Amino acid sequence: SLEEDLKAHLSAAQVKIAPYESVTESLSSLAAQRNSTQGAWLWCDPASTSVAVVDAAGGEDKVLLESTPVPLWKSMKNANELSGIRAAHVRDGAALCKFLAWLSSRADAAAQDGAVTVCDEKGTRLTEFLLGEKLLEFRRASDLFVATSFDTIAGAGPNGAIIHYRAERDSARHIVRDELLLLDSGAQYIDGTTDITRTVCFGKPPADVQSCFTRVLQGHIALETAVFPKGTTGLTLDAFARMPLWQNGLDYRHGTGHGVGAALNVHEGPQGISARATASAVPLEPGMIVSNEPGYYRDGEFGIRIESIVEVVKAQTEHRFGERDYLTFENITYAPIQRDLVCADLLSNNERAWLNEYHAKVHNTLYTLMETDHEREWLRAQTEPL
Repeated sequence: SLEEDLKAHLSAAQVKIAPYESVTESLSSLAAQRNSTQGAWLWCDPASTSVAVVDAAGGEDKVLLESTPVPLWKSMKNANELSGIRAAHVRDGAALCKFLAWLSSRADAAAQDGAVTVCDEKGTRLTEFLLGEKLLEFRRASDLFVATSFDTIAGAGPNGAIIHYRAERDSARHIVRDELLLLDSGAQYIDGTTDITRTVCFGKPPADVQSCFTRVLQGHIALETAVFPKGTTGLTLDAFARMPLWQNGLDYRHGTGHGVGAALNVHEGPQGISARATASAVPLEPGMIVSNEPGYYRDGEFGIRIESIVEVVKAQTEHRFGERDYLTFENITYAPIQRDLVCADLLSNNERAWLNEYHAKVHNTLYTLMETDHEREWLRAQTEPL
């Protein structure tokens, strides 16, 4: 139930609270109060409005079925929202790094004992489900933490190939040192929403896995470093992330990027980066926040995804053809991309420079937020130049 002070605040703003189940009844009542000769009285976005809502409002001739400007306004963040979002990602990056440093220490302990599975300090074998609970502990340490932004996706080994996998307590897979672990998670803070995916391995990854991981990384880099004229949509940009995979006969069956809210929905429209026609509806604009998350999934074996959140910003270009501004992306996520999974020989000089610069930024931003010598040493090792 809503807190009393929140109810009072909404009441003062003349907002009435009703049970969710009463929405069609309420719409029908409001529709009955309208003059039957009047035209449309309710504005509904056809992309997210059900037939039941339209019928309750009096039918299609009583509803304006067009995209409303509100989502577009909301997607272009103001200066205060952007400041909060950036701060939330620094805070969240520190929490994730502390968690990964802890998990790395448990994997090292398993290796020293000659064990295949990874256990916590009490000897309990870690599972995908337990990792989600442990990561939540690190995030909850912040006074500004509100909740997770979605249920953590921790997919170990073959479960990583299930794109929207969700581990259950009783059936979750144990964490094995030599298997890939895909970890997709996020948090809601008072000042921002986060969403990040990192793929890690605590053993020796096969050369084939390194090659696939590197192609995903190259796609990630290609999208982030893209420079494009204002007016470009996510449909055009989607191919930037896929090209390094396509060139090697690889691909992935999901979109490349979605909008992210400012302490709101972790998936927020109307912008997106995808091969679907819907991604052509809205061009990217400065101040928009989107994810950059190419991947590769081999059914029954492993999954790879690298996801960071990026801000759409103006690009500095020598020319301005057509008197148009040009745009690019700025990465606001802070967490290392595991060096041991990268095949350095496949990277171009520019790609290697990008990775080293990104890791230097992660190190310089998060180092003072690490609380133990082990965390600081882990961060230092994970962000060394390649």
